[in-house]
Amino acid sequence: MNLSQEIPLFLLDTVLFPGGRLSLRVFETRYMDMVKDCLRAGRPFGICLLAQGDEVATPGAPAAQPCPTGTLATIADWDMEQLGILDIVVHGGQRFRVREHRALASGLVTATAELLPDPPVTSIPGDYARLVPMLRALIEALEDSTPPKPHRFYDAAWVAYRWAEILPLPRETRQRLLELDDGVARLDAIYRFLEEEGDAPE
Repeated sequence: MNLSQEIPLFLLDTVLFPGGRLSLRVFETRYMDMVKDCLRAGRPFGICLLAQGDEVATPGAPAAQPCPTGTLATIADWDMEQLGILDIVVHGGQRFRVREHRALASGLVTATAELLPDPPVTSIPGDYARLVPMLRALIEALEDSTPPKPHRFYDAAWVAYRWAEILPLPRETRQRLLELDDGVARLDAIYRFLEEEGDAPE
């Protein structure tokens, strides 16, 4: 995959993290066509948090604006139990930075995206290791909603991403965690949040 490429964007009020799993209900024509094209071509699309605008397009409303950093989403499963509504499950891949974006006549937003390199695997230092057993227990309790394997409980970035998905963090905080390039810095932010809430493991 090239370092820079044109990708369609799915603009949401949530953040998809690398190595994560997200269930989506697709019903707008612009996104239905996008998903079908991606399934046929076997290629990912991008998911970005909305910086401005609404998830569902409204006639006459300003075009939605994406946050500058998003995550590639690969379709892992799909179903259409109800006519006109497509249920898909996506897995989070590589992060990307939006260089330019534009709205097509259909309302779909596409972007010239620069793929960001995967950070090196970083071991979990010191007190942060306490977060791992609790995370293991929480993921086991998720059952059918567990993140896709491999589960990298030894990697600071992966552990921080999973905590960011589970905790009731504001959308802006999740976006800032996605934008950080340092896995240990992400883990530190998670640990400090748990300490403030009084939930940090002993």
